[in-house]
Amino acid sequence: MDKIIVKGGHRLCGNVKISGAKNAALPIIIASLLNDGWNTFHNVPQLMDIESTKLLLENLGAQVETSGHTVRVNAAGLSRHEAPYDLVRKMRASILVLGPLLARLKKTRVSLPGGCAIGARPINLHLKGLEHLGAKIGLEHGYVEAAAQELIGNEIYFDMPSVTGTENLMMAAVLAKGETVLRNAAREPEITALAQVLCMMGAKIKGAGTSIITIYGVDSLAPVTATIIPDRIEAGTFMAAAAITGGDVTLTDCRPDHVGGIIHKLKMTGADITVSGNTIHIVGPERIGSVDLKTLPYPGFPTDMQAQFMVLMSVARGLSIISETIFENRFIHVSELRRMGADITVSGNTAMVKGVPLLSGAPVMATDLRASASLILAGLAAANTTEINRVYHLDRGYEALVEKFSGLGANIRRVKN
Repeated sequence: MDKIIVKGGHRLCGNVKISGAKNAALPIIIASLLNDGWNTFHNVPQLMDIESTKLLLENLGAQVETSGHTVRVNAAGLSRHEAPYDLVRKMRASILVLGPLLARLKKTRVSLPGGCAIGARPINLHLKGLEHLGAKIGLEHGYVEAAAQELIGNEIYFDMPSVTGTENLMMAAVLAKGETVLRNAAREPEITALAQVLCMMGAKIKGAGTSIITIYGVDSLAPVTATIIPDRIEAGTFMAAAAITGGDVTLTDCRPDHVGGIIHKLKMTGADITVSGNTIHIVGPERIGSVDLKTLPYPGFPTDMQAQFMVLMSVARGLSIISETIFENRFIHVSELRRMGADITVSGNTAMVKGVPLLSGAPVMATDLRASASLILAGLAAANTTEINRVYHLDRGYEALVEKFSGLGANIRRVKN
């Protein structure tokens, strides 16, 4: 198992290109199950989750070809309706095949998903929504079994916004009969990106990016060629890294309009940020100012940036309060930051962070995808050397992260353990 070794104290400077967004690529690639023919997607990040999706689609009977950052999918040979445990357990996004398989084959059997251990993340919202579209749902031996003679449009209300729930039901509803209205839908940019690709295929969708999405069912969809949007969480991670090292970094090929909440909070810490087109230039402050934070569904501050921001606050001037409202277990990185000298007290879903002048390098262990990135940020800001173990999480969601940090001047390397 690999580990990452970081020697802190180096100011990050230079340009870094932001990769395509994993959380946009996964549902868009899976949406290829909704049509026959070759779909082509550009700017797809090279990640373990993408590879897992490829294996899952091939197991279902689709053809998948990859070349660099381009992925082509043809589901004309879609022949299986079951997504087995061995292929689903590593990645929560696997549940997204539920809607397309039900829409195309009228039945599906999908293992309950895995992924990072950051909370329960139940799929009850997916299942209730599919029931409203006329599906019969059962849970047996760790599998979701769904069947419908025909999906019929309906009005569906989410008790709380769910990104994957919105995506799953949107993909199911595009081939349903009649009109479907999703109320209290998720508003994330990845939702809008999926809706745009579905509309390119011939779907009729209005309101994506708002809390009310209306889908008018069509009889069939056609293949498309599309480009994946930039990864807003990767962009936020590099902005936080520039701030914590007092760096001077320019992010290219990004979408500043997708990271407005992150930019706002970083400016409050004293960082100097300018936006021009698809670039963001950030200069870190001499001493980081403390800022309170609450994670919220988009357009609020993303939960996927909470761990990175907590590292920033651990060396800030003063006291900050961080509230996590999305996932109940997303403070599991705190114990590792304490090993590095961070002063953090957790009570329920709230963390009180008292800034210290300097973190100290130590051996630590990554617990999930975003915690892995946060520990790298801590290592960049710490005295001496930090050794981060169990970094396989990074391969799921960050493309060439070590190489990109090294290109900005970080003393960082990945080694076999």
